[in-house]
Amino acid sequence: MSDNLNPGQHASGLRYMYFVTAVAALGGLLFGYDTAVIAGAIGSIETRFQLSPVMTGWAASSAIWGCVIGAMFAGYFSDRWGRKRILLITALLFALSAIGSALPNSLAQFVFARFIGGVGVGAASMLSPMYIAELAPANKRGMLVTLYQLA
Repeated sequence: MSDNLNPGQHASGLRYMYFVTAVAALGGLLFGYDTAVIAGAIGSIETRFQLSPVMTGWAASSAIWGCVIGAMFAGYFSDRWGRKRILLITALLFALSAIGSALPNSLAQFVFARFIGGVGVGAASMLSPMYIAELAPANKRGMLVTLYQLA
């Protein structure tokens, strides 16, 4: 292999790049997944916690508020600690949110779990395409970032 090739131009480097892109593009699926899941679960949540329409709206929208916070601060933290590290933290937040949303003892626990999941989703939505663009070789960058948009 020639020394003037960057890692993205080597066949194994391209396979790795496609893999990293696919994993990072999962960040694009999180928002849609969360929206679909809450739409199907909202009836059970209303019944379990005996919610008024206002509280039902708050329970459902708490993830959106988390998304706003996550997207707002993701750039700062990723510049400080690195995009990969923050993306790993967003995955952890979403996993904790899934567990917390499945096993809440109170509405407050449910809202908190959805909020931290929203923080993860918001940060991942902002950082994933940036991370893909930074890792991709110039001649593949547009195609690979588009994969995120398709997710």
